[in-house]
Amino acid sequence: MKQLLAEILEVNETRQWRSFHTPKDLAISISLEASELLEHFQWRTSEIALRERRMQIGSEVADVIIYTLLLAHDLEIDIESEVRQKLEVVKKRHPVAD
Repeated sequence: MKQLLAEILEVNETRQWRSFHTPKDLAISISLEASELLEHFQWRTSEIALRERRMQIGSEVADVIIYTLLLAHDLEIDIESEVRQKLEVVKKRHPVAD
């Protein structure tokens, strides 16, 4: 994950995009890219969407992840730790039935 983030940061730095990546703008971008992801499923079953648009879906997922990693980096959020904490909350809130 660290190497991936380093590559993302390098791409942004070499293109001088840093000034466009405020926390607000990154949060907006995450939402917009997630909406673009949804468009590929609109009016289709999941099966049809994946058969017809898998490449585009993958590209939109990548956009969401890129912006999310940038936002977490800028806000000094440890994604791994946050995800683990969230999973613990989910486990407590929704225990597995015996």
